[in-house]
Amino acid sequence: MQALVVAAILLAAAWFVSPVFGGRQKPWSALRRGQDHEPGVVIFWRPGCVYCIRMMATLGRTRRKAQWVNIWRDAEAAAFVREHNDGNETVPTVILRDGVVTNPDPEAVRRELVRG
Repeated sequence: MQALVVAAILLAAAWFVSPVFGGRQKPWSALRRGQDHEPGVVIFWRPGCVYCIRMMATLGRTRRKAQWVNIWRDAEAAAFVREHNDGNETVPTVILRDGVVTNPDPEAVRRELVRG
């Protein structure tokens, strides 16, 4: 029985961090150039990152207002994250109005999205 509970939790976590759950994502190059409009809040993430999962869970439905960029699928995004984190791919790295922040308090990001 415990194995089924663990399997269900892992399956739910995998769904939660999958691109299918978050919808289609724009590449960092398109967001950076502002092809459609100002990107607003941009959250760089990668699958399996517990801090990214915490960010997604805390943001709830407001997470849809942010632009999510998977650094494992976007080499330019990974380079941007390394540039702002002393060569490390530390995520979540978030672009807010005030600049680039690494692993910010999810509530601060949520407030920024609501204020948006």
